[in-house]
Amino acid sequence: MTQDQKKRQAAEAAVDFIRHARIVGVGTGSTANYFIDALAGIRHQIDGVVPSSEATAARLRGHGLEILDLNEVGPLDVYVDGADEANRHRQLIKGGGGALTREKIVAAASRQFICIMDESKLVEKLGLFPLPIEVIPMARSLVGRELVKLGGQPEYRTGFVTDNGNWMLDVYHLDMTDVVGLEQAVNQIPGVVTNGLFARRPADILLIGSRGGVQQL
Repeated sequence: MTQDQKKRQAAEAAVDFIRHARIVGVGTGSTANYFIDALAGIRHQIDGVVPSSEATAARLRGHGLEILDLNEVGPLDVYVDGADEANRHRQLIKGGGGALTREKIVAAASRQFICIMDESKLVEKLGLFPLPIEVIPMARSLVGRELVKLGGQPEYRTGFVTDNGNWMLDVYHLDMTDVVGLEQAVNQIPGVVTNGLFARRPADILLIGSRGGVQQL
């Protein structure tokens, strides 16, 4: 079974968790795209969707799903998205695709957060994947220096601009022993919009595609 097949397996399993939801938040990335394709099959059972990126919105529209503004709908029933890494506490690193800020907003606005992934993304300790951080452009160098003080090695994601008009840093070698504390510390640096640690608000459920079927954590 290929990695893409495992992603699709987890994404399709998530549909069973959202059948009674009226409004669904939808994430960004390759695994989320499989969920979008599966969601199209029950589009008449939901009132609409809140996307976490422009790319996701375009794919949802292509399937005939109604796009809703988060400001107009209030709390969401459920949010479904992938992850770059997840641990067994359901804490995540996200943002490889650059949509982490909107993803974090939609996750925070949702009563339930379901993370879909293939088994390669489940790790004992977060941090092998670099931590994405969205920054205000004028603060890139300042933020980079502060991240070095925290023990990180930041790299500028050359040529990438987020949907919010900001830049991205990918940070290697940060100490992930206290991920909640690190999430808060990074967010306190002036110029940081947010970072890709989803630890204060982790996923409620992990659906993990594997050769033996979908595991739930």
